[in-house]
Amino acid sequence: MNNSKWWQQAVIYQVYPKSFQDSNQDGLGDLRGIISRLDYIKQLGADVIWLNPVYKTANIDGGYDISDYQSINPDLGTMSDFDALVTEAHQRGLKIMMDLVVNHTSSDHDWFKQSRSSKDNSYREYYIWRDPVDGHEPNNWGSFFSGPAWTYDEQSQQYYLHLFAKEQPDLNWDNPEVRKAIFRMMNWWAAKGIDGFRMDVISLISKPKNLTDDHAGKGQPYEDAGQAVANGPHVHQYLKEMNQEVLSKYDWITVGETAGVTTEQADKYANLDGSELNMVFQFEHVSLDGNVNPILGKWSDRRVSLVDLRENLVKWQTQLAGKAWNSLYWNNHDQPRAVSRFGDDDPQYRDYSAKMLGAMLHFMQGTPYIYQGEELGMTNSAWHDLSQYRDLESLNAYHEFVDKEALVSPETMLRYLQTTSRDNARTPMQWDNSQYAGFSQNKPGLPVNDNHTEVNAQQQLSDSNSVFNFYKQLIKWRHTLPVVTNGTFSLITGNEKDTEVFAYTRQNSDQTLLVIANFTANQLTRHYDIPSDHKLIVQNYTDDQGSTLRPYETKVYLYQSTAATD
Repeated sequence: MNNSKWWQQAVIYQVYPKSFQDSNQDGLGDLRGIISRLDYIKQLGADVIWLNPVYKTANIDGGYDISDYQSINPDLGTMSDFDALVTEAHQRGLKIMMDLVVNHTSSDHDWFKQSRSSKDNSYREYYIWRDPVDGHEPNNWGSFFSGPAWTYDEQSQQYYLHLFAKEQPDLNWDNPEVRKAIFRMMNWWAAKGIDGFRMDVISLISKPKNLTDDHAGKGQPYEDAGQAVANGPHVHQYLKEMNQEVLSKYDWITVGETAGVTTEQADKYANLDGSELNMVFQFEHVSLDGNVNPILGKWSDRRVSLVDLRENLVKWQTQLAGKAWNSLYWNNHDQPRAVSRFGDDDPQYRDYSAKMLGAMLHFMQGTPYIYQGEELGMTNSAWHDLSQYRDLESLNAYHEFVDKEALVSPETMLRYLQTTSRDNARTPMQWDNSQYAGFSQNKPGLPVNDNHTEVNAQQQLSDSNSVFNFYKQLIKWRHTLPVVTNGTFSLITGNEKDTEVFAYTRQNSDQTLLVIANFTANQLTRHYDIPSDHKLIVQNYTDDQGSTLRPYETKVYLYQSTAATD
C-alpha cells in the first residue's frame, strides 16, 4: 500500500502486564497470561504489542525502576516465558515492542550500588552526583513525584539526582561508558527477536551542563525540573548515536516519550530521514485540563474545551505533515480512561462516546495506539477512599497537597484522583462478568472496576454492535485505505470555533474521507458538502439522519476526490 513504512500503517496495542491477565492465580498479571490472550489481540486486528516494563524491578514505580535490564521480573515470569511470548506473537503475525527505560535505573541496580559505594568507583560517573550547596541540595529542582529531585548520601556526603522517585537515580548520559552499556543492552534484546522500543522520558536524558536553578516561578520550594531538563543540549546527538549503534540495524518501530516537546522539536526526534526515532509521544493534548493553579499541576477535575483540544490536535497534524510522524493516542498507563475524560461514561452514552473518540483519532495521520480496555470502553473507577490507590505519584500528591501544604481539602483531592490518577488505567482488564472480571481467580492488587459486569470482552465479542467490533472496523479501514496513511489532513472550513463538533477531511489524489464527531450529549444540526456518490463507511448509530447529529454521533464518509474526477 503506497510507499509508507510498515509502522505507519500499523496499529499498536499497549499491554500493562500486571493488570492484563493472571495465569498462575496470584492476583498479578504475567507473561503467560499475555500469551493466553494473543488470539484476542490478533482478533482485534492490531499489529504490534507494546509491553510496559517486564524487567527485574524493585516495584517502586510500576516497573519503571529497573534493577536488571537483562532479567525478567520474577513476578511476571521467566526469560523462557518471554521467549515463548515473542515466538507465539510472531507466529500470529504480531510484533513485540519493549519499553526502554534508560533515563534512570533502580537504586537496586548493580551500577548504582557500585556508584554509591565510593567516589573512586568506576561506576561513580554512571550517575549524577554533586556536592551540597550552602548545606542543601545542589539546585532547586523538584521531583516529578513531589519533593526535591536530590537525595543526600551520608556515606559519600554528596547528593544524587533523581527526576522521579528517590529510588530512581538518573543516569549520566554525558558519560560515553553509560551510552555504550545501554547500546549493548539494546542489541542484546534485538538478538532476542523483539521488534522495537518505546523509550520512556527519552527527552530528559541530556541534562544542562551547569544544573542551575530553575526560575519557572511557581512559588514552591522546588521548581519543575522538566522545564530545565527537557530537550537538553545533547539529546539529539545521543539519539543519533543510538540510531547508528542500534536502531538502524533493524526494521523496527521506535517511539520516544518526549515530555515538553514542541512540533519544532518533534521534527528532529521523528524526522522522516530516519536519523533518530520513528515518532514521538507528545503531551500537549493531554495537558489541557490541568489545574488553573499551576502549583497543583495535572491534579484537577476540569474538562478540556473542544476548541482547545481541536486547536492542539490540528496543530500537530498540520505542522508535522511531510516532516515527521505523529503517534495518535487518548490513553496509556499514565493517563485516565479516555471515555471518562473526553467522552461520557454514563451508561447511556458510554459506548457512543467511546466509538466517537476512536473514530476521530484513528482516521488522523499517524500511528494509533490502543491501551488495553480502550477497545471495550473501559472507564475510570471513581474510588472514594485513599486506601484503594496504589500509584506512587497519586499518593505523594495527596500527602503533599492535603497533609503537608493544605492547598486542597481531602474531598477535593480525592475527586482529583478519581479524575486523573494513573490507577484509573491500571485496574484489571475486564474479560468477563465474574467476580474478578476473568483477570484472576484471586483478589487483584488493584480493585476491579464495578462496571465489569456490563463492560467486558466476553459480552462484546459476541455483539456486532460493540465497541470492540467498532475498533475492529477502524483498524480494517486503516489497513485497507491508503488515504488514512498518506492523505492530507484538513479541518473543515468554519469548524475552528465550533464548541460541539470536530469535522475534518483526509484527502489524496483518489479519495477523500470526511470525519464528523459530535462531542456532546446534545442533538445538533450541521451541514457539510458531501457528494452524492459518497459511501458511509463508519457510524456509531444504525442509520444516517444526514444533517442531524445525535449525542456523541460519529460518521465517516468516503468519496472520490475532486481531482480524481476532473
